[in-house]
Amino acid sequence: MRAEGSGWQAAGGARRDWTGWLFVAFFTLPFLLFNLAPLLFGVVLAFTEWGIIGDPVWVGTANFEQALADPWVANAFWNTFLYACTIVPGVVVFGLAFALFVHQRWPLSTLARTLFFTPNVVSATVIGLVWVWLLDTQFGLVNRYLAWLGIKPIPWLTSGDWSLIGVSIASIWWDLGLAFVLFLAALQDEPQELHEAAAIDGAGRIRRFVHVTLPHLRPTISMVVTLQIIASMRIFSQVYVMTNGAPHGSSQSVIHYIYQTAIVQYRLGYASAVSVLLFLAILAVTVLQRLLLRERAGG
Repeated sequence: MRAEGSGWQAAGGARRDWTGWLFVAFFTLPFLLFNLAPLLFGVVLAFTEWGIIGDPVWVGTANFEQALADPWVANAFWNTFLYACTIVPGVVVFGLAFALFVHQRWPLSTLARTLFFTPNVVSATVIGLVWVWLLDTQFGLVNRYLAWLGIKPIPWLTSGDWSLIGVSIASIWWDLGLAFVLFLAALQDEPQELHEAAAIDGAGRIRRFVHVTLPHLRPTISMVVTLQIIASMRIFSQVYVMTNGAPHGSSQSVIHYIYQTAIVQYRLGYASAVSVLLFLAILAVTVLQRLLLRERAGG
């Protein structure tokens, strides 16, 4: 075996170049160290009882049994489900509507392109603080505009009936930018010949949108829905900044509950068990959503 260049050559004549492995290592090593290793550690930790100090104590499936019977866990999962049911349709509908507005090159569309994407590059903490000010019951701009319409002030962030909606509004505004860009890119890639042929056949604007544009956008819609489902089920920063799960857990998400359990109460084993349940829920919902959209596309 002899060295040759950046690789080596075996006795049989097969030459292996290590340059490719070197480039891959820049991604693989950090991924294994900061993603896969903590994931495996969390799964193992879910079967133990550990409070940071001392050694973990193996408890088997006790954490999972307690989590499945915990009403606060059920409440957090239900709230997260409601977040997904509110945020995902909102992001898809408004993202597509804004993309259509810019794609048509109507007045102010160039300025709108920047305004629609700007929230996506702002941190969740800033978004939360801005919307806390906008949704304030007494001094918020939203309630001031509603007062001009004769509507009583709404306790967006202090009422159990409205807190989840208030956080969802901020989340939709924050997540809108990515969906807007993806939809706009798909619209610009749409063949205009199909629209021209449909117009010649007498199809109006609405029918062309339903029968030409939407089928072309189906892969993009599927991707946006998948990404947004995952993001909505992992919602934390907005909840922490805007309501901290209050009042009475009405706006608490699963990630916020995990944070409270692990960081505040130092119950790392139990928090890891809830994290595993959340991972399984996200995986199941994502696979189901992909299968449903694939079946519709095939039909």
